[in-house]
This record gives sequence, structure tokens and C-alpha cells, in this order.
Amino acid sequence: MTLVSPVAAPLSSSESSPFLAHNYHPLPVTLVDGLGSWVTDVEGRRYLDLLSGYSALNFGHRHPALVAAAHAQLDRLTLTSRAFDHDLLVPFAEALAGLVGPLVAGPPMVLPMNTGAEAVETAIKAARKWGYEVKGVPDGRATIIVADGNFHGRTTTIVSFSTDEDARRGFGPYTPGFRIQPYGDAAALAAAIDETTVAVLLEPIQGEQGVVVPPPSYLPAVREACTAADVLLICDEIQSGLGRTGTTLASELWGVRPDLVTLGKALGGGILPVSAVVGRADVLGVLTAGTHGSTFGGNPLACAVGLAVIDLLSDGSLQASAAALGAAWGERLDGFVADGLLASVRRAGLWAGLDVVGPVAPAPWTGPVDGRDLCERLLAVGVLAKDTHGATIRLAPPLTITPQDLDLATDRLEGALRHP
Repeated sequence: MTLVSPVAAPLSSSESSPFLAHNYHPLPVTLVDGLGSWVTDVEGRRYLDLLSGYSALNFGHRHPALVAAAHAQLDRLTLTSRAFDHDLLVPFAEALAGLVGPLVAGPPMVLPMNTGAEAVETAIKAARKWGYEVKGVPDGRATIIVADGNFHGRTTTIVSFSTDEDARRGFGPYTPGFRIQPYGDAAALAAAIDETTVAVLLEPIQGEQGVVVPPPSYLPAVREACTAADVLLICDEIQSGLGRTGTTLASELWGVRPDLVTLGKALGGGILPVSAVVGRADVLGVLTAGTHGSTFGGNPLACAVGLAVIDLLSDGSLQASAAALGAAWGERLDGFVADGLLASVRRAGLWAGLDVVGPVAPAPWTGPVDGRDLCERLLAVGVLAKDTHGATIRLAPPLTITPQDLDLATDRLEGALRHP
């Protein structure tokens, strides 16, 4: 066997490696260390992380309580598979049901998985099986209503009902059984429900689309339509849940209780993938032994970290802090719109979608021309963010960010908007 000497990775981008699939277009920065809201690159430069791993890092990098939980469990037991029980599985389910259960319709049950997409797939399977076995929909005819602009993951089934051609094109044949309706139009959604409809699957706030917040009446009207037709309301809270919007779930902002909730990202504390479906026991109860499973779902390490995450959220202080910080932050962001530096801002808690003014601005415009340009300008001044859909960037600071660091990041944002 010939051994190949390791070669130092290029400092610019993973895109230059011939050994790594190029399914991402990252910013040209290579990170090696992180703590709290700050990360450091290979050349020692420090950045404020305002992406937070798409909300997977709601508690910042290497939160001490989460790292301690992971370290302690690594010395005990990491995996059993679900062929055997372990001592943290039921405590994790009970704790998550205690946190989220009061926010869903009916007595709660928890089904642990790994990734967000797996949680969504699990909810789809449970809804279909419930539709056949409980509601009485003829076998093979179940339909689920979804919204345009949705993002629920990138599995074959999920991209089948995506309206993002980059995510969808080239991956057919597509899974049938989904009806796409305009996001924010409750009347159109209600009109699409018929005797084959088993569920409505929605993001309460569309994250990947650019933190798109629906009209205030939308989610309550959807809940009413689902209840009237005996249809399940499934809320995808993988990005919006666990404190991001200043509440434990974004659906709380409108007083809505879904039948099923999908959780992920922040549930693993930025340490490992952890996801779950939480919701009505009579719905998740249709999944019996052999009908659904996961080797790693609910593993001991995941449960240990997940329990620590739930503990951080249990007293509501992080949610309250996110709401308060977000309100003050939002005033500054709205001011950038008033000053003509941004076209528009959408926000909820510590989560914001910013639309750049771009080339439609009156000359001479020296600000960013699109979302990628703004992210590159922010990178140059020590702030990490991510663009989406051309003219938009998303900001999701850690819920643990200090007011001083949030002000500093916003100052740097203003500088990137005002100067080339």
C-alpha cells in the first residue's frame, strides 16, 4: 500500500479541492475555532457569527453546558441502536414532551431522529399512515398541502414539492401526493383541502426563503381549516423553533397549536445532528415496530446533548432575551430601510431577512449589489452571514450573544451598507 502524505488544505475555499463534491458555494474563509458568538479562521482573524449554523448554533459555539454533557456521555455510552434501550432515551422523550407538549394539540409523543429532513420525512409518513388507518383515506391516495417557497430539506420526496428549481431540477421522477398553494393565502389553502387531504405541512416562518413572515391571520386560519376538515397541521420548526423567534416555537406567536412539530438543528446544540417529531400521540402512535426507524435516532450521545439543550430553554430566559434583544435590534434594522440602505427587513426575535437595495438604487450607488456581495463585504469587516435567493441575506445571531456584540455586528453591517 502506498501512503500519501497529507497536504495542507487551501486557505481560500473547499471548492478548490478535487476530492470534495462541490454542492456548496461557501464564502472564502476557513474556520478553525469558535467560542460563543465568535469564530477564528486559519490566519487568526476573528469574526462575529451571525448565521449560527442556520440556527443549529442557537446557543453559540461550544456552550459550556452542552460541551460538558457531550464529554460526560462520551466516557459512558455513545450508541446502542434502537435494538436496545439506554438510560437517557425515556428521560429525553419526557423532557422534550414537557417543553413542547403544551404547545401542540393533544397529549404529546416524541419520535427521535437525526437530521431535520429525516424529521420531515417521518412526519409525512406518520400523516399518511394516520390518514389511511384512522381517517379512512383510500390506500395510496393521501395528499398533503404545502406552500410555495417552502424549504423542508433536500431528500427526493421533499424536493418533489419544492418550488426552488435549483433544489428540484434534475432529481425526478418526483414523488406524487403534494399540492402546492401560495404561502400566506389561507383561503386558497382551505379551498385545496378535499377528502384525500391528510395534512398541511408549513413553516410558520419561511427561513430559507429569507425569513418570510406570513400575515397575522394566516396561521390561525390554517389551523381552523385543518380542524374543520380533520386534517393534521404539521409545523416545520427546524429553523424557527427552540428560541429563535423569542418563543419556544414560532407558532406561539399566533397562538396556534399544531398537531405535529418537526424539530432539529438547535436540538443538537451545534455538536451533533439531533431531530425529533413531537405531537399528538394518536398520530405518532400509528408508527409501530418495523414501520419506521433509525440506527442512530435517539442515541445516548444525542439524548445527553438534547437534554442539556432542553434544560437551557426550560425556564424561558433565553427566549425572553431573544425577544428583547430582537426588538431593539429590529429598530436599528428598520432604520437602515428608512435611510435607503436596505430595501426591506423582515424579522422575528433574533432572526432577520434583509433585502439589499442593489442596482435599482439611484446613482451613484456604492452599496452592495446583491446578497452575496453584502456577505463578502461583511466578511471583510469580520461578520459572517449567508445570502439566499439573490437579493437577500439571513441573520441569525446566537441567542446567547451579548448586546455589545450585537451592536458591534450591526455597526459593521451599517458600514458595509454605506461604503464600498
